[in-house]
Amino acid sequence: MRRDSEYSMTPGMHQVSDTDLVKLIGGLKNGHAEEVLDRIGGLRHLATADLEILVDMPGVGPATAERLLAAVELGRRMEAQDIDRKSFVSSTDVARYFMPRMRDLRKEIFMVLMLDARNALIRGVTISVGSLTASIVHPREVFRPAILSHAASVIFVHNHPSGDPTPSQDDLKITAQLVDAGAMIDIKVLDHIIIGRKSFTSLAGKGLI
Repeated sequence: MRRDSEYSMTPGMHQVSDTDLVKLIGGLKNGHAEEVLDRIGGLRHLATADLEILVDMPGVGPATAERLLAAVELGRRMEAQDIDRKSFVSSTDVARYFMPRMRDLRKEIFMVLMLDARNALIRGVTISVGSLTASIVHPREVFRPAILSHAASVIFVHNHPSGDPTPSQDDLKITAQLVDAGAMIDIKVLDHIIIGRKSFTSLAGKGLI
């Protein structure tokens, strides 16, 4: 029987199962890690799990929940660094990159990709997690990182947890407000891409920007 501590000696952690990874990171007992994944719908949904929900699960206290969410945040920051090294030529490139990362999320995530004068990616930043509303996705919060990065243009990306990438009236209204705000500070909005489960919508591609 292999002890939990021996997982650290395994050549290549990619060989460890999702359940055992959660067990190892959280220090959970047998069965508890599997129950955590079952309740939240699998590893992919751990990224958007609420602290309160995790704490209420058997064997998971505040410290364990914080360790699990800290591991998720570490992965998210590593992913952000990976985004910063990407090169997107078209809206389709952007969608292809983000679809496998965002299509199964249970909460809406709004990101801004900042580009230089040659349309080369400078970096990507998550602006909000939750419902997409004008009060949350405010021009001030959206364009602050773009200004600090000396971006010439931006691309917005957000997901629809419903799986349907059809833009809502709120999506269109917020996009129009952001386009106007960007024009005032000479930062062009190139596109707003909405990620669904099996497809995406480019507002620029539909002539809505």
